[in-house]
Amino acid sequence: MPDVYVEDMKYDKVDFTQKNLERGEYEYCEFNNCDFSNTNLSFMKFVECTFNGCNLSLVKLGKTAFRDVVFKDCKMLGLHFYDCDDFVLSFSFDNCTLNHSSFFGVKIRNTKFKSSQLQEVDFTDCDLTSAILSDCNLVDAKFENTNIEKADFRTATNYSIDLEKNKIKKAKFAYPGVIGLLDKYDIVIEK
Repeated sequence: MPDVYVEDMKYDKVDFTQKNLERGEYEYCEFNNCDFSNTNLSFMKFVECTFNGCNLSLVKLGKTAFRDVVFKDCKMLGLHFYDCDDFVLSFSFDNCTLNHSSFFGVKIRNTKFKSSQLQEVDFTDCDLTSAILSDCNLVDAKFENTNIEKADFRTATNYSIDLEKNKIKKAKFAYPGVIGLLDKYDIVIEK
């Protein structure tokens, strides 16, 4: 059976855990309050699609293509973005919960993370050049051999980044979050 091609379709409150989304290419589609949890989106392609209020927790992303995709108010726990098709991989996250997800080795330059929970997210070997992490909670997020050059952390909180193990040139930080750059030294900083 050939893969489907779907354009300009709107999906509202669909439970894809009961009936899988057909494998194929989706362009300019909108998914509102849909449940994809624990489903398999491998080998699917999403181009300029929007996911609003969806549950995508533990979704399988083997060779899934995301091109200019917007995730807003989504629950996205434990996703392995390193499994995605990395050709022109581009997305943004607004008020999403991405806890326990991994961007290990993924090139996601210019990605916007806004008001999102990124607790225990793995950014090891990731290219976050010029990424914007505004009002994001980064408790226990892992940065190792990560390129965060020109990234904007000014309103991000709870991050701990080792300056010696990451590329950090021209990254932007603000007080009090900047203290997370000194964590490894176990020093006391007072106001």
